[in-house]
Amino acid sequence: MNNNQWTKEELKIYTLLLCAKADNNISKEQLDLIKSKVDTETFEKMHQEILKDSQDEGLYKIQKNVSWLHYTAMELGQFKKEVHQVFMTDNKMMMRESIVDEILDNILY
Repeated sequence: MNNNQWTKEELKIYTLLLCAKADNNISKEQLDLIKSKVDTETFEKMHQEILKDSQDEGLYKIQKNVSWLHYTAMELGQFKKEVHQVFMTDNKMMMRESIVDEILDNILY
């Protein structure tokens, strides 16, 4: 497990990828949406990281990095909006996605 502190951008992309992975089916639409938010190098770095992590490891990494980074209320609101965009790319939120969403709410707020 990588114990390095991430930038806000890296944390955002990792979190969005974890959301896409929540239902065990990362769609092309989800990947395209996430790729549109960041440069290729950062996307590839975080994509490789998420592929090797379990959901529990991923949530731990998110929690650890959120505690190191200082977010404003506006940044958190935007973060939450982007999380929901990923979940809703298929216009429905599956049960596993809802659970991850609730856990992320507890971590972020």
